[in-house]
Amino acid sequence: MLKVHTLTLGDYQTNCYIVHEAVSKTCAVIDPGYEPDTILRKVAELGLTVDAILLTHGHFDHVGGVEAIVRATGCALWMRESDYSQFPNPINAHYYPIANCDFTEVCFCEDFEEISAGGLTFTVYATPGHTYGSVCYLCDGAIFSGDTLFAGSCGRTDLPGGDPSAMGCSLARLSELAGDFAVYPGHGESTTLAREKRYNPYLR
Repeated sequence: MLKVHTLTLGDYQTNCYIVHEAVSKTCAVIDPGYEPDTILRKVAELGLTVDAILLTHGHFDHVGGVEAIVRATGCALWMRESDYSQFPNPINAHYYPIANCDFTEVCFCEDFEEISAGGLTFTVYATPGHTYGSVCYLCDGAIFSGDTLFAGSCGRTDLPGGDPSAMGCSLARLSELAGDFAVYPGHGESTTLAREKRYNPYLR
């Protein structure tokens, strides 16, 4: 059974998710944007250790806690290479700050790749639009949608790496998923895919 623990952190109220199978002693951390000490304390309170960090995209408000968590736990870091390649560009340095982090290894995920962490399997679903390398992670009836899909809305496309046409295609791709999913977005309240298909103007 999927267990999801939500921490809403920082100036931009970014949702960080600690995700694991109910009986697992390890977890995945999705989008640790702020307050790594708070995240690590929660992981410890749950009696877990961190297998991996999964990034839905590379913007500063989703990655700010990455370096400290990687250094504290030695966990794997997963993201799309097309976002990682943005980091060295000084024009984008504010939005993609991981350029200043010293990682020995970053795991670059591909569309439909399966990542094992926290006793679960996460399927990568490429959804460019908010950034070139935005992804959603599908796992056990849930979508961790980052800044692609929100309750009643979608991510903005006017920041570095944004592309309105790509966002439209990505939202259409999500709308074509069969069945219902719980949706855990990068900001705001959780929702369901069925509700968004019915009420969200960007999915209709």
